[in-house]
Amino acid sequence: MNTEYWENRYQTGDMPWEKGAPSPGLVDFIAEHAKLTRGTVCVPGCGTGHDAREWAKAGFEVSGFDLAPSAIRLAKQKTEEAGLKATYELMDFLRDEPPQKFDWLFEHTLFCAIQPSERDEYVRATLRWLKPGGQFLAVNYIDCGPEGPPFPTTREEQIARFSPYFELMADWIPRSYTNREGRERMFWWRRKA
Repeated sequence: MNTEYWENRYQTGDMPWEKGAPSPGLVDFIAEHAKLTRGTVCVPGCGTGHDAREWAKAGFEVSGFDLAPSAIRLAKQKTEEAGLKATYELMDFLRDEPPQKFDWLFEHTLFCAIQPSERDEYVRATLRWLKPGGQFLAVNYIDCGPEGPPFPTTREEQIARFSPYFELMADWIPRSYTNREGRERMFWWRRKA
């Protein structure tokens, strides 16, 4: 799955992930942690920017990244229409060097959207893009069926892949979109120094 694959999904309107709103789990997290120190946030696989805008509304300096040019175009347009500030760039999170290191990395099912064979590269990417001591907040599909994308993960896989490099702050079943209730799990990690 490459740029052409994802761009074609946008061009044909085959975007079942597009819910028209940010991740409910993210909305709740930001509301429950209103005193978080503000800083830079990276949103890889940002799509049309709903999650990036939620971080921007909360006062963070946000950068969204995606493989699909249409996603970036729509994210910029919707962010401008909302009167918010965020930057969006066409980049490959797994393979490109980041424009900077970030204080926060937030992703909503990007880990589950890539091929399972790319998951080691995903872990390496989080280390390239996130500052030591930075925080990584992720919403992963636990139950989505074997045919992907998305491809499911487990709590055990997340712990095995990330705990060598990150301290697990918390994990829980978040509030989700109606068709995903109970099928996602959120993980809050802090990168080890």
